[in-house]
Amino acid sequence: MFYYLFHFLRERYNIPGANVFNYITFRAVLALLVSLVISALFGKRLIAALRRKQVGESIRDLGLHGQKEKEGTPTMGGLIIVAAIIIPTLLFAKFDNVYIVLMLITTVWLGAVGFLDDYIKVFKKDKTGLSGKFKIIGQVGIGIIVACTMYFNKHVVIREQVEKTQEIAMITGQDAGITQLPKFAKEETRSLKTTLPFVKDNQFDYSWLTSFLGTHSRKLAWILFIPIIIIIITAISNGANITDGIDGLAAGTSSIIGATLMILAYVSGNTFFAGYLHILFIPNAGELVVFMSAFVGACVGFLWFNSYPAQVFMGDTGSLALGGIIAVFAIAIRKELLLPILCGVFLIENLSVVLQVGYFKYTKKKYGEGRRIFLMAPLHHHFQKKSLHEAKIVSRFWIIGIMLALITIATLKLR
Repeated sequence: MFYYLFHFLRERYNIPGANVFNYITFRAVLALLVSLVISALFGKRLIAALRRKQVGESIRDLGLHGQKEKEGTPTMGGLIIVAAIIIPTLLFAKFDNVYIVLMLITTVWLGAVGFLDDYIKVFKKDKTGLSGKFKIIGQVGIGIIVACTMYFNKHVVIREQVEKTQEIAMITGQDAGITQLPKFAKEETRSLKTTLPFVKDNQFDYSWLTSFLGTHSRKLAWILFIPIIIIIITAISNGANITDGIDGLAAGTSSIIGATLMILAYVSGNTFFAGYLHILFIPNAGELVVFMSAFVGACVGFLWFNSYPAQVFMGDTGSLALGGIIAVFAIAIRKELLLPILCGVFLIENLSVVLQVGYFKYTKKKYGEGRRIFLMAPLHHHFQKKSLHEAKIVSRFWIIGIMLALITIATLKLR
């Protein structure tokens, strides 16, 4: 909104300083600050309102230390996160950007699915919440929307690299001297290319999966592209949901992932950095930096109330939205194949549950008695059973998340 307002003022009245809103970095900083303010102000009031309405978390007795003290802690705090993402985005981002629209739809869609689940648990007193199949339907639904937008929308394009003709003087570091950067074609093309780490060209084309169809491979690539996108969104959103088991873990991990994606979006939407790093240049993707700044601000602001001992839990309203946003954002900037590294914490948490359940069923069938790999799944509960304080568990998971983020960024140059 402010972008259009100041653009009008600059064009109509030539007001000094109005041009500053043309800069993505300036609007991103404002989005981050406003998101933090909204989280602080709205969060405090929402927590008080939830306490008055006795919207407290019902805790199952899992035999974990400090578990009983969490009984009655307000839940549905994910509303803080959703509000702190949407409002700054509406204030500072461009509405005519297809990627911004897609991210807003994702936030509202998965936030609504999570809210419905929390509402049933809290107000209907049904601990099972929304049926698992309806959650999957919600995730599949947004997956179809995202996949079809990325595949069919005419504004979702890339610009291909051509021969190295652009010479740039580099004056610092090991790149000192004259180096040649790829020049990008003027024409924008629709493509199913994405970033693939550790390979020479750093790219992968989904149409290769249907190459056996010959000349029709590009037209029919959606047959496999859409299911892949659905799987990615479902896996990451469920991973975030499972990770949200102890104070500050999901919010802190998501903020680390979000900050990394913000960097990736900036370099992908900038011709100089995209050329220097030899990665896909995605026109208009830089605008996503504004959205992700709001996302990071929302996570950090929520962490103010959610860090140990938590004053509020995000519930599925927050966790499903966080995971879905991360997945869709990565897909939008064509970095979804980096998610197994970047979202390693989510992946490990998810995998621990799958392995635990699978091994228990296998041993029960084979030996007549179910056995376990971990003391308890997800993995963070395993460490709680080993008498580690949850604040220490969270801190160590954050450190792992930071290491994975650095590895993810490094893959841009590792071929």
